[in-house]
Amino acid sequence: MSTHETGSRNPQAFFTTHWSQVLLAADYDSPDSAQALENLCRTYWYPLYAYVRRQGRTAEDAQDLTQAFFARLLERKALSLADPERGRFRTFLLSSLKNFLINEWEKARAAKRGGGGVAFSLNEQDADGRYLMEPIDGLTPERIYEKRWAVTLLAIVLERLRQEYLAHDKALLFDALKPYVCGDTITEGYEEVAGRLGMSAGSVRVAMHRLRDAYRELLRAEVARTVESPAAVDEELRHLVAALRT
Repeated sequence: MSTHETGSRNPQAFFTTHWSQVLLAADYDSPDSAQALENLCRTYWYPLYAYVRRQGRTAEDAQDLTQAFFARLLERKALSLADPERGRFRTFLLSSLKNFLINEWEKARAAKRGGGGVAFSLNEQDADGRYLMEPIDGLTPERIYEKRWAVTLLAIVLERLRQEYLAHDKALLFDALKPYVCGDTITEGYEEVAGRLGMSAGSVRVAMHRLRDAYRELLRAEVARTVESPAAVDEELRHLVAALRT
């Protein structure tokens, strides 16, 4: 699948989207603010939930606290304090949560889940199911937050890439090549994959190359949304890789 097939991808265009989702969510007078905030919440809710759980909170307390934290972002318009000049959004969000837990956790415990003004539903049972599957690895709350942020971001990128392939009727190709998108060797061999897809081995190699290129571009674009400058993208990508290795 070529760049033309997946739509125009201008690398410079992505760099105009730094913090765009955050700034839109902070513009509470905008009709698109609620949707932008929902997108941010869905991306960061589980990493923040995992942080709270790793601090020793029960599943119910962690759900209450995380939900109440996002409700406070709405109530107090705290996202208006998020400034690209101050650095990465994930760092701002974790610092805000830490302050919230220190100053207001007693109030948050008394809040009913879903009653704080967050205008969407979060699958809390799924969140704790995911947490219970976390390895007992001794990661600090900060490290598990970073790792879950990285995993969540990669999942978002893969889903967006899958949607591009679906739009071009290439779902079978994507499903066959997806396990190798991050650079892993095709263990069963290009010939076997080609046979299943009705393609030549050479065509599969080209398709694999294009898939990886598209994945890298989408990953850079996603990272660029929440860093403060184009120069910070590579550093954030290195941080992401390091977080995954912890």
